[in-house]
Amino acid sequence: MLNFIYYPVSAIMWFWHKVFGYVFGEASGIAWALSVVFLVFTLRALLYKPFVHQVRSMRKMQEFAPEVQKLKAKYGNDRQKLAAETQKLQSQQGVNPLGGCLPVLVQVPVFIGLFHVLREFKPGKTENYIFGPSEVESFNAASLFGAKLGAWVTMGQQELEALGTSITSMLIVMIPLMIAAGIFTHITARHSVARQTEAQAANPQSAIMNKLMLYVFPIGVVVGAPFLPLAVLLYWVANNLWTLGQQYVVYRKIDAEEAEKKAQVVADRQARAPRPGQKPVRPETAARPE
Repeated sequence: MLNFIYYPVSAIMWFWHKVFGYVFGEASGIAWALSVVFLVFTLRALLYKPFVHQVRSMRKMQEFAPEVQKLKAKYGNDRQKLAAETQKLQSQQGVNPLGGCLPVLVQVPVFIGLFHVLREFKPGKTENYIFGPSEVESFNAASLFGAKLGAWVTMGQQELEALGTSITSMLIVMIPLMIAAGIFTHITARHSVARQTEAQAANPQSAIMNKLMLYVFPIGVVVGAPFLPLAVLLYWVANNLWTLGQQYVVYRKIDAEEAEKKAQVVADRQARAPRPGQKPVRPETAARPE
């Protein structure tokens, strides 16, 4: 049903496994782990430009936020008119609020696709979308410091032993990743919240969402990790690491651009201002007809 998601996800993972398998060996757990990590990096690289557009749109929306408040005060009792006027204002400012959702929305099907593909690496299977029989066998045989990439803690001791690992081996690898995932999720959310204006932060709905992002989501990642395959947890950690680095680069670039624009405005204003001691030049009046 969702083959249009499963095949591309498995194809990207297959490509990176071939690359790292050439270096570390195709049965190496490191090669399989890196194939998951670089699946993340490939996706996020493709979404770099939409992310920059998202940040620029957010900045523009912050700039004309006072105008939106005026519209709410004027059309507060007429939701249809308020929506129409708000959409008109956004169109005039060149802002598409839905465009900012694209990077997040695209990651959801990829996450689902990766989860499904990993679940299909079952012993005895002859294929898994792009992966052939030898690659399915290679994935099931590979271990990362004794933990299986396709296994999860709550599978139970018997099933884990059948795969060649144990709850202890899984926890030794998963606990550091669980903690890292929670911390990185919190830091990523904190960076996003820090970019909000005072008006946005004071909004009751924004305040609730900020608390969810800062505390509930990171805790949810840690609590939910034992129910997820180890490779999905690797995906989550890599995704948040990329987000942190991307936020630093993009925010710094846009801040520099805005600082340059402000400096240019000041320079233009100073260039037009009269010099000290110089009388302002008045435009010549048109000659009156005799």
